Parts: sequence; C-alpha cells; structure tokens
Amino acid sequence: MIILMVLLGGFCIAYLESLLFQFLTKKLSKNKMFWDDVIVSSLHRPLNILIIISTILIIVNLLAKQFKLAFVLSFFNISLHLVFLLFFTWFVLKIITGTEKKIVKKHKGKDGFDQTSTSAIAQLIRMTVLIIAILIALQLLGIPLSGVLAFGGVSGIAIGFAAKDTLANFLGGLMIYMDRPFSVGDWIRSPEKEIEGTVEKIGWRLTRVRNFDKRPIYIPNALFSTIVLENPSRMSHRRIKAVFNLRYDDVHRIIGVTQDVEKMLSEHEDVDKAQAIGATLSECAPSSLNMTIVCYVLSTALVPFSKVQQDIFLKVLNIIESHKAECAFPTTTVYLESNND
Repeated sequence: MIILMVLLGGFCIAYLESLLFQFLTKKLSKNKMFWDDVIVSSLHRPLNILIIISTILIIVNLLAKQFKLAFVLSFFNISLHLVFLLFFTWFVLKIITGTEKKIVKKHKGKDGFDQTSTSAIAQLIRMTVLIIAILIALQLLGIPLSGVLAFGGVSGIAIGFAAKDTLANFLGGLMIYMDRPFSVGDWIRSPEKEIEGTVEKIGWRLTRVRNFDKRPIYIPNALFSTIVLENPSRMSHRRIKAVFNLRYDDVHRIIGVTQDVEKMLSEHEDVDKAQAIGATLSECAPSSLNMTIVCYVLSTALVPFSKVQQDIFLKVLNIIESHKAECAFPTTTVYLESNND
C-alpha cells in the first residue's frame, strides 16, 4: 500500500510540475526579461526526470527494507546523491546552452558581436561543469581523487600517444578561438587544399565549412596550423584589374583614351580615391595594344562589387567608342609576294 501511494504521489508531482511549467511558459512569454525564460525552460526536463527517478529509488528502497536486502540499502543514499548531482549538472548545462542561444539570437548581426568567442566561452564553461561533476561523482562513490590523479599521471603518456590526433585537433580549435583567423559566417579559402566556403560551426575537433555548392566540408582543426588560409570576408577593398585590347590602327588615340578612362575612374563614386588608380598602355601584343586599368572598389560584397565592375567596364567601352577606337580581335596579316615571272 505504501509503495502504491509513493508511486501515485511521484507521478502526481511530475504531472503538476508539467502543468506548472506550461503555465509559467505562457506567462513568461509576455515578459521581456532575459533570465526567467532560460531558467524555467532549463529546469523543466531535469526536474521531471528527477521526480521520476527519485520515486523509483524510494520504491526500490522500500522493497529492499521489506525483503531485507542489505546490499541494496547500502547504495540508496549514494544513488540518491548521484541522482541529485545529475539533476543539478543537467540543469546548469541547459542554463549555459540556453543563455548562449539567447545571446546569439539577441546580438547576431550587430557590430562588435563575436559569435565565435561566445561559443568558445560557453563550451569552456560546460567542460568545467562536467569535470567538476565527474570529480564529485567519484568522491561520492568513494574513489579518492589522489588515486585518480596518480592513475592519470601514469596513463597520461599512453593516452597522449593514442589520442594525439584528437589532442592536436583540440589544440587547433583552441588556437582558432585565441587567434581568431576566422569566425562563424566568414568566407575562407585555402587554394592548396581546395577549401572554400562559409564557416558554419567551429567545434573543438572539427570546423564545418559549407562550400558554394551548399555541400558541407568537415575540416580537422589541426589542419589550420599547417596551411595558408585566406579570409576574403575581412578584405578592406576589392580590386579591379582588367585588360582592354585596342587595334594598332588606334595608336594615336590611345593617350586620349587612357586619360579619359583614368578621369572616369577618379570621379566614380564607388572607387576609393585614396588607393591606386590607373589606366595605361601596358603591352604591345602581337595583334593588339593592351590597356590595363586598375582601381579599388569600396564595396567588398560580391553582388554589389559585380555591379560596380560592370558599370566601369561599360563606361570604359563607351570611352573607347567615343574616341572612334575599337577593341581588337586576334588577327594575322599575310603578305603575298607577287611573282612577275
């Protein structure tokens, strides 16, 4: 009878806890406070499981007393302490994860916000909580920490050799978080490894990059310490360097064309006037006079840059046409020797 009452009482408490959670969730959804949502949502699942497991442990303890199972009774207090430790650890980890998600959602896209650093700090706190929980659990089980540390010292070398790649990736991830050569959302590329895409996630072992075909690439963090990596997302300008081929018949017009092109570039609103601007005859090729233009565009985003580049190219072609010059095509001139015999 007592066991049945404990069982019904446990499930009633779990049910009431679920009803209370639903009520608080609806009420707090209208509130703009930050911490209340995180705490309530983090507490629900661990508390529900705690109630169920505690009920089961109490029933097992009652049965052990009834049947005089001494070995079960001896583990009751330890089991209860471990269950509470599991509940508290799970609750704290959910608070850390919930806080991280709230911060990222609130500040994502704002100037000065570094999502990579936020994720790194959250992961470090989670690891610290887990290590402390494991040490407390070992202490509850009666395993002395001095013995654990001694065992770790003896087996550390063997584990280090066995897991050297994992440790290398872990240290590589740590270096990424410290040096920050790239962040989540950056466009990175490594020509030597044929890696190019947008960084989606930086983990402790792997970094996930999604290429421009929308395929994910999983890169071990240790690789970043051995390759040269470009981060085009952090460029200050985009350079336009293009060659226009003019006919040899327009040699007397080339000076006027280059002067007008250079003037157009210096007056263009999307070109940085503080950077190098030029339009010069750069080569006398076999079938053309090659004019090279150089300038730096203020916009670094691909689509706006492409539109500016298109506008500049069209204006250059209009200038060439206004001087009654023409773009050259690859041609070959053949001279036939006349035979008077």
